[in-house]
Amino acid sequence: MSLPPRSLLVVVALAAAASWAWRGHVSTQDGKLLAQKVRPGDIRMLSSETCPYCLAARRWMTQQGLPFSECFIERDPQCVADYRAQGALGTPTLVVRGQRVIGFDRARLVEILQ
Repeated sequence: MSLPPRSLLVVVALAAAASWAWRGHVSTQDGKLLAQKVRPGDIRMLSSETCPYCLAARRWMTQQGLPFSECFIERDPQCVADYRAQGALGTPTLVVRGQRVIGFDRARLVEILQ
């Protein structure tokens, strides 16, 4: 088995870098847009202590300065009840102005908060 030509490796590396940069740009743009739209009480995140997606969502919303509240299903009986009432299938489950969003979906947040 031979290695691909060096030029192909360069093209793949450049495409990966461009994709990574674009995702960062879109993430920042979403954050700026949401920061203009979100008010305290608009976003509630039902989380699990062991959920890496909850951690990513928490970090991103905090970095963007978005107000949100969070509860943990392992610690808070009311959080578990709310989680079940939402018919949630996983964490994070976000309740955004009364609408359920399962998973961290920035595009859906923007859509709801428009």
